[in-house]
Amino acid sequence: MLRVKVCSNCVMDTSDSKIQFDENGVCDHCNTFYNDIKPHWHADEKGLAAITKIADDIKREGRGKEFDCIIGMSGGIDSSYLTYLAKEKLGLRPLVFHVDAGWNSQIAVNNIEKIVDKLGLDLYTEVIDWEEMKDLQLAFFKSGVSHIDSPQDHAFFATMYKFAEKHKVDYILTGGNYSTECVRNPLEWMYYQSDSRQLRDIHKKFGTRPLKNYPVTNILWHKIVLPYLKGIKLIRPLDFMPYQKEQATQFLVDNFGYQRYAQKHFESRFTKFYESYWLPNKFGYDTRKVQFSSLILTGQMTRDEALEKLNAPAYDEEQIAHEFEYIATKLDISVAELQGYMGAPNKTYRDYKNQQSIYEVGAKVMRVFGLEKGGKR
Repeated sequence: MLRVKVCSNCVMDTSDSKIQFDENGVCDHCNTFYNDIKPHWHADEKGLAAITKIADDIKREGRGKEFDCIIGMSGGIDSSYLTYLAKEKLGLRPLVFHVDAGWNSQIAVNNIEKIVDKLGLDLYTEVIDWEEMKDLQLAFFKSGVSHIDSPQDHAFFATMYKFAEKHKVDYILTGGNYSTECVRNPLEWMYYQSDSRQLRDIHKKFGTRPLKNYPVTNILWHKIVLPYLKGIKLIRPLDFMPYQKEQATQFLVDNFGYQRYAQKHFESRFTKFYESYWLPNKFGYDTRKVQFSSLILTGQMTRDEALEKLNAPAYDEEQIAHEFEYIATKLDISVAELQGYMGAPNKTYRDYKNQQSIYEVGAKVMRVFGLEKGGKR
């Protein structure tokens, strides 16, 4: 049995098969943050001046329109706090955009309603065709890949970009940020959700009905066509100002009656099951290592605190049988069938058609021009 080696600085370890360590036992996730992200990340007065100027541009270009930007909101802490900042601190008039892929938790629904109502904003909800979504979700289970949450994530991206293009929205605000996401999930854990070639190949092999209404996008469309030809700009305001997860969460609890989640991304019932149980138990990938390492690097958690939390499973051992039943019932399959996928041979994104080469070339080009500073995958 191979001995697991853990970074001496964060909690990433050799469950990431591509991880590398320097002579001090510090991993490349940490060194990428210190060398490529931190020197260029200004969540201070410089950043505030920059985002204020961007907000002024948004307001100027949005004059006379019903709303001047859209915010994709899941009900999670990042997008929820961003919605507050955009309205109250930046003076913007966002349309809150939510994609219902069929897996919303009741807590997420409540959180979205509370924040939107108290801020006096309009909420637009796009509901994904459930029969097609269900079929695609099952296709990913049958494929054996680790990234079975791709159908949900892909729908989020595709729907929001198509809405922006159709309604000529110039600015999309997203809750993505370095503060809680400077360490990225390794590619073998979570492959690119926007790879339409992989999505279509898995659906072709294991799906049972055509995708007529399910929204499909591709990397070239939303990385090149929309920003450079259509002029749709993706802005990450949380990177321009101080953002501490616990402080932001408590602020929303105190001022909006926001309900906490046990873990990042748990606003989705499917993602909760997938990240807390399916990934670590079937593949050995614990996304808390990525999340905690990001918080360690940005001074929001100590390494000892993270290691202690990792000693306990992310899922509720007393409730996991109920979770299996909920997921199986929702997908119209038996618990035995779902457990069968759990025990089936593991596959990777390499076992199916993909666009990885395009992503690699694109990432290199964007880094050369300073457009990409994110952590390694």
